[in-house]
Amino acid sequence: MSQFNFLNEMTSALTLDGEISRGPVPRWQKKLEASAMANSLNGSINASRSVLSMSYNSSFSGVNPPMKTPRKVGGDAKCKKTPTPSKGAKTPSGGDRFIPNRGTSNFELGHYLIKQEQEKSENDDKDNSNNANKKSPSKVERQKLISDSLQVGDPKSARILCYQNKAPAAPESHQNPLKVVYSINTPLSTKSGSRYIPTTSDRILDAPDIINDYYLNLMDWSADNIVTVALGNAVYLWNAATGNIEQLVEYEEGDHACALSWIQDGQILAIGNNTGAVELWDCSKIKRLRVMDGHSARVGTLAWNSFLVSSGSRDGSIVHHDVRAREHKVATLNGHTQEVCGLKWSTDFKHLASGGNDNLVNVWSAVSGGTGSATEPLHVLNEHQAAVRALAWCPWQPNLLASGGGTADRCIKFWNVSNGSLVNSVDTKSQVCALLWSRNYKELISAHGFAHNQLTIWKYPSMIKQAELTGHTSRVLQMAMSPDGSTVISAGADETLRLWNCFAPDPHAAKKATAGASKAKQSVFRQSIR
Repeated sequence: MSQFNFLNEMTSALTLDGEISRGPVPRWQKKLEASAMANSLNGSINASRSVLSMSYNSSFSGVNPPMKTPRKVGGDAKCKKTPTPSKGAKTPSGGDRFIPNRGTSNFELGHYLIKQEQEKSENDDKDNSNNANKKSPSKVERQKLISDSLQVGDPKSARILCYQNKAPAAPESHQNPLKVVYSINTPLSTKSGSRYIPTTSDRILDAPDIINDYYLNLMDWSADNIVTVALGNAVYLWNAATGNIEQLVEYEEGDHACALSWIQDGQILAIGNNTGAVELWDCSKIKRLRVMDGHSARVGTLAWNSFLVSSGSRDGSIVHHDVRAREHKVATLNGHTQEVCGLKWSTDFKHLASGGNDNLVNVWSAVSGGTGSATEPLHVLNEHQAAVRALAWCPWQPNLLASGGGTADRCIKFWNVSNGSLVNSVDTKSQVCALLWSRNYKELISAHGFAHNQLTIWKYPSMIKQAELTGHTSRVLQMAMSPDGSTVISAGADETLRLWNCFAPDPHAAKKATAGASKAKQSVFRQSIR
């Protein structure tokens, strides 16, 4: 009998017509078993991890999934593993926004949910999909009891991967170096209409021993691109083109400059000192030309009108000096009861504005066909509630004056000097230390003190904030503008000078203006030829 058994085994092994009983399970059989398992469970998402694990392992036990690329068996063909660089690194606190939290993730449940979605999409194309998706009431009740007892939760809200709720906050001193990359708006600039305004300073200069006094004017920028600044008891010249620094004068102990102002064209500098005198210096030769008296207290502000320089003093008076004449004193104006801390001639030189510690703004009309101004103010503007030091005349509207008040006022006011009326008033929420109009745009820049010590750019006439330039750690004492009107320099009580390229001209507008000028020249040339 043994030979017959052996013969039967050999015959069955060599026969190819029958069903293969050994070897890997065919793919169609695996799909059939998987669909049977899905129909039996029928969407029970809330089953326990152990039940799902057992059913998954039992259904796929002894089955090796087919590989797309066959493995090579042999001693020479060994699998070479490339070490992962971050394999040894551990994710802090168990996970981040890229890696799921393994402690709270149910991988068996997630695998089942993914498989169920795939099988549902396949069963939708078949005719028997409706019968497969039907649930008996007893099965639904059973699934509900299992999910409640195991505290799995709602199957519809089950997650395949679980992540942490929120990443830990960074310490206060931490600065993200990739903030520029991942920010929507560029942090170093602010969009203003069709242009970008840099909100950080281009250059920072040291200004040691600068006097922190709200009523003094210790800096100015000449038409020859030279910045003068008073530091302690000395006055320095800084060439903005070459960067050269030169000391103009150093006063004796106890004396110092209180006001600096360049003539419109040239290198003549007027210096008002604490003794009440006004000095004229030729900075090209580092030579003092003359000393003009006229005040009994310090001179805190100066303003030029061609060959006429006006000085405002702590004694409340304003004196016009004709620098060409031996008898330089032309007129004395007594319109303030306290220190005069602001003086500005209008762009057409028809009006002089003065601001004082008595909260007044006086507007003086120039003498027609003569020198100086009238001895009585044309308008007395008393709307401010604090000292007025910041004064600025509009370059494209000569009869428009802007004035800024001190800590108790904090307002920028606009005046029509033709009739003395108040056009507008804006509360800036901080002390207004200086004002400048832009020559390239219809904008205004203001310098402030506590609490942010910032420079603010306003759109005129809407007075909408265009940008805030921050960097000073103490109040801004003074501002001056470059000859081309593109750069503003600010002097702060933090003993720094900062240059801001905030009014750079639009290159497209410059090209259009150049093209228009060239066309106009060509047309005139052609007319002359004809």
